[in-house]
Amino acid sequence: MTLSVTSEYPLNQAAAPNLPLAPTAYEPRYQDQVNNVLRLYFNRIDSILAQLVTSTVLSPLTNYTVATLPSAVTSGLGARSFVTDALLPTFGSTVAGGGAVAVPVYSDGTNWKVG
Repeated sequence: MTLSVTSEYPLNQAAAPNLPLAPTAYEPRYQDQVNNVLRLYFNRIDSILAQLVTSTVLSPLTNYTVATLPSAVTSGLGARSFVTDALLPTFGSTVAGGGAVAVPVYSDGTNWKVG
């Protein structure tokens, strides 16, 4: 499984805000300040959540033929899968289809490699 997280705001910068101290009597100005602080905080959280991106997730139990493997680029660096029709597989080489050998494969970010 590959998970890519990108964000304009690093996740560790979404700390809960300090709220203004409440006055003893109700004041509309205080309520406006609290609303503004919370609005800014939730806007930042929404922005981070909107930027979370997941790439193609490959199930470890799914067997593919070389021709039906998802793209190594969109699957992402380090994604792993299994093919059932490798032709003369050599560890670390780009996998080729048309054979009858079942082997695990991994994405180097560009191609599926035997291993």
